[in-house]
Amino acid sequence: MKILSLGAGVQSSALALMIEKGELPMVDAAIFADTMSEPKEVYEWFDWLKTQVSYPIHIVSYGNLRQDTIDSAQGNGRWNFLTIPVFSISKETGKKGLLKRQCTSNYKIQPVHQQIRKMLGLAKGEKRKKGTHVELWMGISTDEEGRMKPNQINWIENKYPLVEKNMSRQNCLEWFKKNYNKTPPRSACTFCPYKTNKEWKELRDNYPEDWEKVVELDKAIRVGTKNSDNVYLHRTCVPIDQVKLTVQGDLDFDEVLAKAQSCEGMCGL
Repeated sequence: MKILSLGAGVQSSALALMIEKGELPMVDAAIFADTMSEPKEVYEWFDWLKTQVSYPIHIVSYGNLRQDTIDSAQGNGRWNFLTIPVFSISKETGKKGLLKRQCTSNYKIQPVHQQIRKMLGLAKGEKRKKGTHVELWMGISTDEEGRMKPNQINWIENKYPLVEKNMSRQNCLEWFKKNYNKTPPRSACTFCPYKTNKEWKELRDNYPEDWEKVVELDKAIRVGTKNSDNVYLHRTCVPIDQVKLTVQGDLDFDEVLAKAQSCEGMCGL
C-alpha cells in the first residue's frame, strides 16, 4: 500500500499533483491530518487541491489544537501541560527557554497511523497480517534532508520521492508555476511558535481574523507551565501583539528554525 501524507503545503501539494500527472506512481490514498488550526489560506488551497486528484483523500483529526491548548493552559483540558513548543521565561531567574513540542505526535503522526490501520481493516490492538508493508510518502525536499527519519512502526516505511527526484522547495514552487501558475501556501498552525517574523507580519497584515485568534491564544496561555513560568508564542517572550515584527535579522533565528521544524507533512517527523 502506498499512502501520501498530505500536509497541503508546498512540498506535499507538489507530490499530490505529480502523482496525478503521472510523474510519480499512483498511490492508494492520501491522508490529511487536520489540527483545525491551519490558516484560512491553507484550507482554501486544500479545497482546491481536492478537486485536482482522482485518488481518495482521507481527512482525520485528533481535535482542535488551538482550543485544546487554551483548555490545557486553564487547567481543564485533555492535557495538564502545553503540547505546543512555546517560549518560556523563568520568574525566578529570567532565563528564556523553549518547551518540548508534543503536538506533532498527538495531532499529526498518530491520527495518520490510526487511519492506515483502519484502511488495513485492523481493529484496536489487532496485530497486522504477516507481510503487510506500507509506504508512507512524505513531502520533504532536498533542503530538508535532516528531517528524514525512519518510521517508528517497522512495517511502515517512510519514503521521500522529492529527495529521490533531487527537488528542493524552490523546485516545487517552480513546478507549480510551470504547471498550474499557482503558489501553494506554507502549511503550519496559525499560532505555531516556529514562525518567522516575516510570517507573523504577513498573518497580521493579511489575515486579521486569524491574527486576532493568535493574540487571544497568546494571552490565554501566559501562565502555562507547572512552575508558573510565563510562556509566549514569540521567541522574544513579549506578547505577540507588542512585538516589533522586523524582518531584519530574521535569518539568524527564525528562518533556520522554521525550516528545521516546519509542519509540512508531519511537523518534522
